[in-house]
Amino acid sequence: MATVELRFSALPEHVRTARLVAAAVARRAGVDEAVLDEVRLAVGEACTRAVGLHQSNGVDAPVRVALIEDEKQFSIEVGDEAPRSAPGDRAPGARPGQGEELEAEGEDEMGLAVISGLVDDVEVTAGESGGLIRMRWPTTPAPLLP
Repeated sequence: MATVELRFSALPEHVRTARLVAAAVARRAGVDEAVLDEVRLAVGEACTRAVGLHQSNGVDAPVRVALIEDEKQFSIEVGDEAPRSAPGDRAPGARPGQGEELEAEGEDEMGLAVISGLVDDVEVTAGESGGLIRMRWPTTPAPLLP
């Protein structure tokens, strides 16, 4: 199992680099050429989401991206350190999704919907210490050379 790890400051301009690296590693891992655009777009959405969460929550930690090549699949994990609270943790009298919170939640849900549309095998987890989006694609083994 080969792994490439990226860490970058939560700035939008670094998302493009993560997309390019992810596509290059996916190609080398044996992900079908027809799927590489989907890989690029999904990584871009996941990284943009992580950058937005870091910026809106004042998190200085870097966004983490792990590109994992297994025997029969290629996985990408995009992690953030933006804390999520349970829906019951809102201030008294505050309604879910008021003001800026509504806009941030809407963008968050839209990004997840785009990722789910691009990737058949996606898993999203989130908690007090941050979140993780895990995406997987099948690979075709490299042909054996004579």
